[in-house]
Amino acid sequence: MAANVYASATEDDQGPWTSGSVTIDCPDVGSRLTSVPDAAGEEVDRELALLDQQIAAAYQQLQNSAQAVRDDAGFADNAVMNPLKEKRAATIERIGIAIDRVADRPEGLSDLAACTLRTADDNAGEEAGGDGGDGQNQGDGQQGGDGQQGGDGQQDNGGEGDGQQDDGGGEGNGGQAGNGPVAADFVDITTVQPSQQAADPGAGPSKGTFATSCGVNANGLFNSDNVIVAPGVTNGAHHFHDYVGNQANDAFASDDDLANGETTCVDQGDRSSYFWPVLRLQNGTQEQDAQSPGGGVEGNAGEIVTPKEVTMTFVGNPRSEVTAMPRLLRIITGDAKAFVNGTANANASWSCTGFEDRQLKDKYPVCPAGSDVVRSFRFQSCWDGNNIDSANHRTHVAFAAADGSCPAGFKAIPQLVQRIVYDVDAPSLQDGGRTTPLFAVDSFPEQLHKPVTDHGDFINVFDEDLMNEMVACINEGRTCGAGGNGGGGDNGGGDDAGGGDDAGGDNGGGADNGGGGDNAGGDNGGGADQPGQDQGQDQDQGQDDGQQQPPAQNPTEPSTEPAAGGAGSADTPRTAEPRVYTKPSAKSTKPAAETPAQDTGAKGEIGTPATAAPDESPDQSPVAADTGDTPSVVPAPQAQGGLAETGADLWPAAAGALLLIGGFVILRRSAKRT
Repeated sequence: MAANVYASATEDDQGPWTSGSVTIDCPDVGSRLTSVPDAAGEEVDRELALLDQQIAAAYQQLQNSAQAVRDDAGFADNAVMNPLKEKRAATIERIGIAIDRVADRPEGLSDLAACTLRTADDNAGEEAGGDGGDGQNQGDGQQGGDGQQGGDGQQDNGGEGDGQQDDGGGEGNGGQAGNGPVAADFVDITTVQPSQQAADPGAGPSKGTFATSCGVNANGLFNSDNVIVAPGVTNGAHHFHDYVGNQANDAFASDDDLANGETTCVDQGDRSSYFWPVLRLQNGTQEQDAQSPGGGVEGNAGEIVTPKEVTMTFVGNPRSEVTAMPRLLRIITGDAKAFVNGTANANASWSCTGFEDRQLKDKYPVCPAGSDVVRSFRFQSCWDGNNIDSANHRTHVAFAAADGSCPAGFKAIPQLVQRIVYDVDAPSLQDGGRTTPLFAVDSFPEQLHKPVTDHGDFINVFDEDLMNEMVACINEGRTCGAGGNGGGGDNGGGDDAGGGDDAGGDNGGGADNGGGGDNAGGDNGGGADQPGQDQGQDQDQGQDDGQQQPPAQNPTEPSTEPAAGGAGSADTPRTAEPRVYTKPSAKSTKPAAETPAQDTGAKGEIGTPATAAPDESPDQSPVAADTGDTPSVVPAPQAQGGLAETGADLWPAAAGALLLIGGFVILRRSAKRT
């Protein structure tokens, strides 16, 4: 494979090796582990995180060795791919040993060690995964993904500059870090055909909506951890996340940490954690993570864009009533590795205000003047009734079918519909983003910032009373919650407007009303003058507003015992609370840095546990390309405050100085008179 890629690259001096358009495709071991005993969970999580780190290091070496690959057809295999396979084989074997101690290891693990090279324009991902098929519009919107405007302007960018590169590679990498996006990742939303719609929950037995408002992350809480997938591992995500709601979320947050964490939500009974990859402009801005793993070191570069508006609405099910989510339920929607994994689990949805009946899965939208970029997630809405997480973080929840029915044995739960709006200018595709920069979500480096890799994460930390209130509201067909104005405020937005007349709307955030507050989305969203448009834009002011407000008082009465609401079970009463089985969260003890397992291959040498302090501080320089085992160090959350706060601290001193000078002048004049 490497030789074939090399041959195609050397046919033209401006081939893929000069444009950063070659990537590494490795089997996703974590998704294959559908059952991991609790006793082995912590060890397996650390090893899975190490696999991601190895791929990131190999990809970085590949980027840095473009000239050597062009000069030597065997270089990629000998220096990158074969060593990567050996490291992965040792790590996968340790995973097998960890499971073997308490259960039978899964079959075929050793077959997942080898990786391949492929160019960014390969369709392997789409061929592998099809178009989703989960009944939640995953495949919709691809009609416009044929690249009607794809190739224009790709010829002007080729280097690793600031996103506004001089002439370079023919394909063009677009992104300032050399790994995407490219102009072909964008499409004019006006050329996209309207999407087919799933069943409308507003027409069924649970047609109410419940909105929560938790701000837009105006206080700048970021990290590159992922406590769901890689608990106890620093930089487990290899890309930055925006966090709203719970403020205690990092790699080492325990269940108790989350339960006791501060929240930016208006209703303080919602301490849930909502997080997603940040959106960046490829404009050369050096953010505080520019030289850090998870940031610029791993190809996530440029200006982080604070959302203009975030709405989070919980909607019902078109076939049955919904039952309460269990506390600390984890849900991941979408697939951060969909570009190489295929699109079976992809659930990205991109559109523009005023055009939300047109949804894109694998392209970023180019919006017309007066229209904003809209990024939305529809989370899984069926729960297995037992587990708050699963080994691959997927099998404990599921999407409803197109008609709203849940799989056998699963119960309908409130569906989280998340809608994020950005005020970003349409990029100039004709010059590869030189005039107006391209934008992209953060990603694992080898995923090349493709829009199909977008994903959202949710941990339910609703108080029991508020969750029951939500269920009653949805099942009784009411509109409730503290998210009335679309959540655009500084960490707390909303004004207790009760969710707005169209909160959840048709499909609760789908094509027509976007799941937002008062006409916040879709055909009613229309453009730049929506509620909350200027809220949360200044990251330097108002970051604590949401935390200081008292919980919103909802006039509705607490819920009576709701129905279970599985497929065909709308009238089945809930008889008992489910037993919940899950892996424990990472310990709340937070070491200065996490040391992943090293590739020794020795049984039991799995690395430093999350609760143990490392022997020495790890090297914070870029991951060593020849090992892939150097632990990443997460940058500290972005500094809060700014010039306004600095001025607030300095003006009293300045006023004092002026008074002192005035005193000297008066004394001198008095002396002259005498």
